[in-house]
Amino acid sequence: MQRDEMEYDVVIVGAGPAGLAAAIRLKQRAPDVSVCVLEKGPEVGAHLLSGAVIDPRSLDELLPEWRKAPLKLRTPVKREEMLWLKQSEAETLPHALLPKMLKNDGCEIISLGELSRWLGTQAEALGVEIYPGFAAAELSLDEHGALNGVITGDFGIKRNGQTGPEYAPGMLIKARYTLLGEGARGSLTRKAEAQFKLRADSDVQKFGIGLKELWRAAPARHQPGTVVHSLGWPLDNSTGGGGFLYHQGDGLIAVGFVVHLDYANPYINPYEEFQRFKTHPAIRAHLDGGERLEYGARAISEGGLQSLPKLTFPGGALIGDSAGFINLPRIKGVHNAINSGMIAADAIAEAIAAGRSHDELVAYPAALKQSWTWKELDAVRNAKPMLSRFGTLLGVACTGAELMLRQFGIRLPWTLKHSGSDAAKLHPANEFTPIIYPKADGVLSFDKLTSLAFSSVQHAEDQPVHLRLTDPARAIDVNLAKFASPESRYCPAGVYEIVEDHNGPRLQINASNCLHCKTCDIKDPTQNIVWVTPEGGGGPQYSRM
Repeated sequence: MQRDEMEYDVVIVGAGPAGLAAAIRLKQRAPDVSVCVLEKGPEVGAHLLSGAVIDPRSLDELLPEWRKAPLKLRTPVKREEMLWLKQSEAETLPHALLPKMLKNDGCEIISLGELSRWLGTQAEALGVEIYPGFAAAELSLDEHGALNGVITGDFGIKRNGQTGPEYAPGMLIKARYTLLGEGARGSLTRKAEAQFKLRADSDVQKFGIGLKELWRAAPARHQPGTVVHSLGWPLDNSTGGGGFLYHQGDGLIAVGFVVHLDYANPYINPYEEFQRFKTHPAIRAHLDGGERLEYGARAISEGGLQSLPKLTFPGGALIGDSAGFINLPRIKGVHNAINSGMIAADAIAEAIAAGRSHDELVAYPAALKQSWTWKELDAVRNAKPMLSRFGTLLGVACTGAELMLRQFGIRLPWTLKHSGSDAAKLHPANEFTPIIYPKADGVLSFDKLTSLAFSSVQHAEDQPVHLRLTDPARAIDVNLAKFASPESRYCPAGVYEIVEDHNGPRLQINASNCLHCKTCDIKDPTQNIVWVTPEGGGGPQYSRM
């Protein structure tokens, strides 16, 4: 069947904060430019998950009246504390000792999904066309090798690869320029990195997995505007990560946990670490008497400045977490994502005004390097390498010291490198003892499959498995034999399990459980698992995450 074609001046992949900010900025700068946003989720915000405490700086610039928006969960930060957790005790780190950058003065607690749905309405009011439920599956290149758009995924392909009665081939969406704002470990971003060799001069990207639940707080325990961050237990010093509690509006608490994916022990289960975290006395004091409403998980780009790939290529550019603009010590990236989208949009507006198309937007990285986003990321560029090399305790201390020096105008002359990919950091299972996690109590802690129901995840059952094995035998011969099947633990949704049949053990992939977090694509020790886009509209359906 012939593919349908549509043509725009600009196509943006991903209706997250970076993509929507780019769309809005383009229409602000050039109202006659046609802009299309493709979103694989069933609606804007359905696949978005973040803490989130945001620095409003870029929103103030993009839409100065944004605080008047009807955002029920927006709450200004009023109180914050940093905890160092031991197994049953908690020490509060003095707020005065925190570097200025790590304080949340003037910041806002929000739901990223709620914010992005509102940004979507602002974009549409300006004439942006947003198409949810359309997953961009392939890059489209012109005869010169430049990106000239994307191809959306086919509909109606059966699990056996045959076409069903509802089959429709994906559309070719052509554009003069294409922005990829898919979030961490985007599938098209990976293809663009390979096609245009965008990582030739950058460090490997580093990642974490963020797990989050939304709770309805007991009224007596709700403290709107309270922010709590933690380090330490339940993780050991060699495993990076930490927890958060954000008291939002509407009587809700966002509670979550991040595990850095460069851990070595294949028996670590990030989901179970999160469940243990909630049982700590200092954390359960916020949650007791409450009710869990939602659950989800998402990978986070953590590499920082030295892990940024080349941002531009003929016909397109990377924005937001597709590139990796998160400030890890600040636990913030939304403001930088929005700023990157705005700067890229400015470059496109100038290019189109000059009659250009399908060339490289060199003005985008040039302007970015002069921006406050670049200065902010430069200040924390050594944080992730120090955490990875020195462990949590010393790594945090060294990062704090460097940030304090920066406050006095002293920039250390070196930039530390990352020593390898997160997948390569996993050690053989025989070097460790299996971790016995406590059984879920059904009050504060829950098993994975019970939690999955709180993500409203759904996929068309009779579609090809979107988690591909490059070599199926490797899942048993290497992953199980050498690493004790780590995918059964690092996946936060029970997608992977080893089952026994008459032929022996085999890896079963429950693709319909997938939360689209991309952790398997990142952490698999032999890089045998490749995440590709499922049929558009599938996946989690978060409402306020």
